[in-house]
Amino acid sequence: MSTSPSRERIDAEMLDFSALPTGCLADIISLTSPLDACRLSLVSPFFYSFASSDDVWAKFLPADYQNLVPASRLVSPLKELYLSLCDHPVLIDDGKKSFSLHKKSGKICYMLAARDLAIAWGDTPHYWRWYSTQDSRFPEVAELLDVCWFGINGRISTCKLSSMTHYKAYLVFKLSARVDGFRNKPIKATILLSGTEASQQTVFLHSVVEDVRNDYQYPIERQDGWLELELGEFFNEGGEDGQLEIQILHFNGSWKSGVIIEGIEIRPN
Repeated sequence: MSTSPSRERIDAEMLDFSALPTGCLADIISLTSPLDACRLSLVSPFFYSFASSDDVWAKFLPADYQNLVPASRLVSPLKELYLSLCDHPVLIDDGKKSFSLHKKSGKICYMLAARDLAIAWGDTPHYWRWYSTQDSRFPEVAELLDVCWFGINGRISTCKLSSMTHYKAYLVFKLSARVDGFRNKPIKATILLSGTEASQQTVFLHSVVEDVRNDYQYPIERQDGWLELELGEFFNEGGEDGQLEIQILHFNGSWKSGVIIEGIEIRPN
């Protein structure tokens, strides 16, 4: 049976790839992205062996991943570890932060738990209640009981994030049955990089469909059942150790209640 010209070309290309020095093809694949590596692994058994190798997936993991991931989570092959870090965030800093990876790009994601945030009057039991819930990845969440001054501030070193990457920050929260004082109330969200304003916008924690305007940010529901509200975006160049600061502020003299804070998530745009 004769071989078609197109099949001969494919065989020749495969022969060329197989003639590459050991490790060369893995190095080439590691310069792409996790998504591209997964696609290449479907091309043929030949490509699968390289695209799924630890040599490739070690390049997609953070250089210090062994310091961040508990020994119980350090599985092999490294592709499985990578996927695990995408789907199941790791708690770090005594449960005050979580670390994960963006599945398509491998970029680093962080969530700052409510306990890692500076919440105005957060340590006053009359104003805020701290408790555990199975719905959260963190040991505690914070429920607003009653305040006039609603202020939340989160900080993290930019060297912890992926360099040369566009990021967005999100408030992750829920509204309790007794939510009050937030409906259609504009809240100022500001992002600062080393003290310089990178983003400022108006957001709403509580609104109804007929009140929504396209030029503002409103909550959307996440797959985990929480709500998220986009607070702003920034570009992390990397290099120097800078400080990312995220501020949420609302003060209009009226009392507010019924917001449950899980944290602030920072992930690639």
